[in-house]
Amino acid sequence: MRVVLLAGGMGTRLSEETELKPKPMVEIGGRPILWHIMKIYAHHGFKEFVVALGYKGEAIKRFFVDYALINSSFTVQIGSGDVLRRDASQEDWTVHLMDTGLPTNTGGRIKRLSEFLHSGAFMMTYGDGVANIDVQALVRFHKRHGKLATVTAVRPPAR
Repeated sequence: MRVVLLAGGMGTRLSEETELKPKPMVEIGGRPILWHIMKIYAHHGFKEFVVALGYKGEAIKRFFVDYALINSSFTVQIGSGDVLRRDASQEDWTVHLMDTGLPTNTGGRIKRLSEFLHSGAFMMTYGDGVANIDVQALVRFHKRHGKLATVTAVRPPAR
């Protein structure tokens, strides 16, 4: 089952952080929020992600293109430009990075990902939706009830 991550919004409530980068790239503990969300899904066995890009999507693309090199040892042949990775990345994820347009709303973003969603059920999370959820239990709940969609919400603690 694929996981759709909506990462195209403007992130206006975090404007001091999102002026230079999209909200899913705001760091927690030295890693982007998006990485933490993906790590949670991967822990539960879901390792194929479709990321709907919009606002500052190039920062997300850059992160994933550079991820393997930044997180591994490698040798560079200066003359040819060849790069030989010396160790594998810890993550064995497949990440599809799809431009879905800057002004596109949530439904439009999902529609633009239809080529990846034709195989049936998928999970979807906003690019800032970090939560401690047993994803396998959620999928079992969804299948057991046979509904079109299952929504999970978290009530933040009172301030």
